[in-house]
Amino acid sequence: MFDIGVTKLAIIGGIALIVIGPEKLPGLARTFGTMLGRARRYVADVKEEVNRSMDLDELRKAQASLQDAAQAVQSSIEQSDAAIEAIENSLAEANTQDANSEPVPYYSFYHPVKKRWRAKIGVTPNWYKARTGVRTRALSGAARVARFRPPKAL
Repeated sequence: MFDIGVTKLAIIGGIALIVIGPEKLPGLARTFGTMLGRARRYVADVKEEVNRSMDLDELRKAQASLQDAAQAVQSSIEQSDAAIEAIENSLAEANTQDANSEPVPYYSFYHPVKKRWRAKIGVTPNWYKARTGVRTRALSGAARVARFRPPKAL
């Protein structure tokens, strides 16, 4: 703002020393410093108040946009509820019409899932497993090595 350099400040200080006098100059400088500090604090408070009001306006705009979004979601939910009711009504009408027609057999659209196949395999009797060579117990690695180790020569 003001183009005041060190030389200009020295000139102003010299003139103030001559006009005011050396006795009153320190008190005047102290008063000038306190007034300058108050002015700076006042300017800082005004800036902070302006920033707060701007933030408050932004928050109000955000709140309004959120309320609009919430209303849009609520209206879409109400529309979906209406659509669900329409589907339920059409299904109820279809069921009443199907009650008059011939029923569809249950086996035409039901495909059973193969469950418990391990239990069904485990039902095979042990005598049959022994005859056909199916293992009935699991062998550890050491037992497998011992079983298939070649016999010792005499």
